[in-house]
Amino acid sequence: MNTNQVAANREMMVRVKNGWVMLPLLLGLLGGNIVLLIYSIAAGVNGNPDGHPIVSLFVFSLILLPVSIILLTGFFTLQPNEARVLILFGAYRGTVREGGFHWGNPFYSNGQRLGGMMAQIAEAQGKLAVAKAGSATPAHKTASRHKISLRARTLNGEKLKVNDKRGNPIEIAAIVIWRVEDTAQAAFDVDDYEKYVETQSESSLRHLASCFAYDYGEDNEITLRSGVDEVSQALRKELQERLARAGVAVEEARLTHLAYAPEIAQAMLRRQQAEAVIAARQKIVHGAVSMVDMALKELAEKNVVQLDDERKAAMVSNLLVVLCGEAEVHPVVNTGTLYN
Repeated sequence: MNTNQVAANREMMVRVKNGWVMLPLLLGLLGGNIVLLIYSIAAGVNGNPDGHPIVSLFVFSLILLPVSIILLTGFFTLQPNEARVLILFGAYRGTVREGGFHWGNPFYSNGQRLGGMMAQIAEAQGKLAVAKAGSATPAHKTASRHKISLRARTLNGEKLKVNDKRGNPIEIAAIVIWRVEDTAQAAFDVDDYEKYVETQSESSLRHLASCFAYDYGEDNEITLRSGVDEVSQALRKELQERLARAGVAVEEARLTHLAYAPEIAQAMLRRQQAEAVIAARQKIVHGAVSMVDMALKELAEKNVVQLDDERKAAMVSNLLVVLCGEAEVHPVVNTGTLYN
């Protein structure tokens, strides 16, 4: 078994000729070649008795004419935050990142798209499916002359149904903001870098969801619901490790949707409601006990009334009923003695 891995490509910055400088030169070359061709014919007809053109000048102008035309095909333009990968007879020669009007070797490859055969097949299948659905076929984005956009792009992922750390089915979605950082890796190390980003983003999100609980974990445990910042940082870190092979830099990654799956949503809602009721009851009881303790201390310190243990217990019971009860309490006035 061959365990050798293909070496990763690295971007090389190159500079090409200014197009505005080369344009008048090449137009002058083409015009001079046409003048030379006409002169060779006219001078030969006028100067030779047999009427033949000057052979040397005629042949030279004929050879120079297609060369001039070929040189004129070397012009190309780049917008800001756009790059062109230069490929000469299958060999990578560098990347141009500077925007403007340029001229390069006319034999640099002018591939129509950077995606491979699988990407083209997938595109054809997508167009066929759209045609069967009866809707308009979307316009295809081509990468003529091996141009790659360096702008920040947004991948708004679809909702995925996965299981969290505790095995509960949940729905989760994320948004990823990314850009191409190394054009050589994006062009040569993966078949279709856009599809690669989409696939790896989905895989990373599924793996992330299985590493965290949804909203109920152990003490100080980060969950998907409570640790939004920590989860987003973990997702961005994992995505960057996966997408580094394609020369892609992840600017930001965060969750956009998080919910229990419909089949367990009602049960989990009841559990959350029960937990909320228990937490509220704990606070109510804690506050009631504090108020009863404060009342007993105030009565004892100010000598308002002297109560034995039995009367204190009755008073505590009554106060707790009043403070902790959900319904409104109607007091009963005792007109007799304290012990009747």
